[in-house]
Amino acid sequence: MGLFFNRKKKEIKPERLNFPWQDLTTLDMLEGIVEASHSRPQVIFKHSTSCGISRMVKLNFESDFSRIPNDMDFHYLDLFSYRPVSNTVSDIFRIKHESPQLIVVKNGEVVAHASHDRIMDVNLWDYKN
Repeated sequence: MGLFFNRKKKEIKPERLNFPWQDLTTLDMLEGIVEASHSRPQVIFKHSTSCGISRMVKLNFESDFSRIPNDMDFHYLDLFSYRPVSNTVSDIFRIKHESPQLIVVKNGEVVAHASHDRIMDVNLWDYKN
């Protein structure tokens, strides 16, 4: 069984390298995202590493580069490894925790958020500067 889990990790990592993710791992980084949202939109993708649906949605999102404006920053949050950060995201933006979840922050406020298959319905071009 361990061989299969290792293989899955190897398959996912190269795809993450092609997408401009910035890992969100600390509360200080979250504060920086809020600040940076005043000059350019910030996107947070909350991902459950143990959920097949979350993995599928993330891979679909990553594969559709036409959806990605280049004046946004993209942050990847592994909600199991960084649960306090995930909880704080829900608290400061006053949105219900879901996974997978896409959150768009502009000028310190959430301007869009979606979960599960609705993530692919978010048109990021509507929120670019």
